[in-house]
Order: sequence, then structure tokens, then C-alpha cells
Amino acid sequence: MQPEIEVGVVGLGNMGGGIARNLARAGHAAAGWDTAEAARARVAGELPLAAPEEMAAAGATIFFVVPASPDIEAGLGPLLAGAADGATIYDLTTSYPDDTRRLAERATAGGVPYLDAGMSGGASGADAGTLTLMVGGDRTAFERTRHFLDAIAADVFHLGDSGAGHTMKLVHNMVCHTVFLATCEGGRLCERAGLRLEDMIAVFNVSNARSYASEFRFPAHILSGSWDARSRIHNLGKDLEMAMRLAEASGADTACSGATYRFLQAALGLGMSEDDFSLLYRDFERIRERRDAE
Repeated sequence: MQPEIEVGVVGLGNMGGGIARNLARAGHAAAGWDTAEAARARVAGELPLAAPEEMAAAGATIFFVVPASPDIEAGLGPLLAGAADGATIYDLTTSYPDDTRRLAERATAGGVPYLDAGMSGGASGADAGTLTLMVGGDRTAFERTRHFLDAIAADVFHLGDSGAGHTMKLVHNMVCHTVFLATCEGGRLCERAGLRLEDMIAVFNVSNARSYASEFRFPAHILSGSWDARSRIHNLGKDLEMAMRLAEASGADTACSGATYRFLQAALGLGMSEDDFSLLYRDFERIRERRDAE
């Protein structure tokens, strides 16, 4: 007999683990899966494990919280082949919209709605169930599965057809990462001028220069000395690369975000791909020198 699975999460890392736990805590019959044994072990005893094709065979809503579209595409065939009525896919990656639309067309042709849902809020938001979701795709499928989203997000926006959610996520991340690096730049300037970084952050947070970076990232991960923002520099570089592609395709200007892209490329050139992105502040001068030398 097919086990009862209402909802499943594929990818149990920094984001997916919290999402899976919140779905289970909300009383949904949830299951999880990850290709890494260590990730599966982290949820042992909290929710059952089931492969993606098992989730689809149970007619579940499946959240893919994996690095990018190719990680979904690799197993899409077996999933679609055995999918039962009601099975629905949510793509919570940060991916290029054209790739998203291509996968959505394939899934829809196989009878499974495919929605893209860009996330904001980071690992802490995933743990707390307070994510912001930017959704694109079939509105009927979205409304039918909305109750699952309410278990993991404080704010949910349906933005249009397939690819709309991932388009908004790229724009969001382009601005977010640029603001973070602008704050890093300001902090280094303050320090060069003999002022304290913590004083700059305190001033920003009660004035017009405040941002998520100043209100949360700097106090929690940089001023604290913990350097644990729980996302790799690789991820920021990937986001900006896709945003630059999107801007070029649409003829949009990227003067500010282009500088962010070049800075991140310099960090990656220094071998920092797997480093926590909070270290962009610690190593700011070294990265700047690499950028200027290129």
C-alpha cells in the first residue's frame, strides 16, 4: 500500500531541512529526501524518508529545495512516469527563468503542474517558517496547494505565469547582494577613516541607510565574529551571473549590480567559492586587489 504523503521536500540542507520540519509541525503528512546520507540522517526520527518518485506516486505536493534546475531535471522522468492525480511540483531553486519554463512545459505535458517559487529569508527564515515566496505558474494549482505554503512562509506572492517567480528572485538577489557589498564598502571606508564598524551599523539602523544587511547580516554574522551566514559565495556568484544574463537579454542597465558581479568573480578567482559569504567583508581588501588586478 502506498504510504500517505501529502507533501514532500527534496533537498534537506540549510533551507530544505527547516522547510520539511515546519511542514511536519503544521500537521501535514510530510516526507523528505536528499541524495546525501548525512542530510537524510539529520531528519531521522522527525519525518519519514521517501524518494521523489514515491512522493509523486502518492499524489503529493513536492518542494524541490536543491541548488538549481539541473538537479530537478535529472530525476524528472521517473517522477512524471508514475505521478498520481494531484501531484504538484514547486521549484524553490534560484534558476534562470527560461530553464524554469522549459521544465514547467515538460512537467505540465506529463500531467503535473510545475510552479517556481523563489525564496527570501535565508536559512533562519526557513527554520522559523517566515520565508517570503515569489511564485510563478498555474494559478489553480497554486490556490489548491496554498495551505502548504502558509506553513513555511509569512508572505506569499503569486506574480504571474511560469518563470515569474524566478525572474523576481533574480532581481531581488541582484539588489540584495549589491546592497550587502555597498555596506561592506562603507564599513571599510569607515575603518580607514578611523571610525568603528559597529558605530556605522548603529547609525545606519536608525537612519535612511538601513537595510537587511545592516539590521541583520552585519550584527548576526560579522560584528559577532561568527562568519556564519549559512550560504556560500558560490551561490551569490551564481545569482549575479544569471541576473546579468537576464539583464543582457532584456537590454536593462546593470551599472551598479555589474560592479557587484565583478567583485564576486574576483572572490571566486581567489578560491573562495565554498566560503561563507559573510567572509566577503573580512577579506574585502584582498578581493578588491584581485579585482583591480584583473
